[in-house]
Amino acid sequence: MESAVGELRRRYRTVAVGYADCGTYGALDEVCARLGVHRLRGDHCYDVFAGAARLRGLLDAEPGTYVLTDYLALSFERSVIAGLGLDRYPELHADYFRHYRRVVWLAQRDTPRVRAAAERAAAYLRLPLEVTVVGDRRLESALADLLP
Repeated sequence: MESAVGELRRRYRTVAVGYADCGTYGALDEVCARLGVHRLRGDHCYDVFAGAARLRGLLDAEPGTYVLTDYLALSFERSVIAGLGLDRYPELHADYFRHYRRVVWLAQRDTPRVRAAAERAAAYLRLPLEVTVVGDRRLESALADLLP
């Protein structure tokens, strides 16, 4: 992050970080504070796309919810299957996913291509797919809030 911000500052007057915390547990905030840049608010991208209250409602309704974004649906094989080593150790599937009960796709763009990817991910997880259309409105607003 530091090198990217440094490089961008040489070319642009305003620099912002287009990430929510995304599992850094505050480490990203420390870097942003030190560099004097702002980042997208939220604990993760799900908050950015759905809103924290809406996401909390989905998880409260069913704690065993696996959440997909368009990106995660489209990159599921690489990000999840290969990333967790399930392509090499398929016997770990149950260890990773046994407590999940459903997949919720936070659909930014409900296109046939992304829907098919979300359906493949849910089928791989052996879970029903629920679609929650969120669009890009919250992301656009959050990005606009980062700029002066």
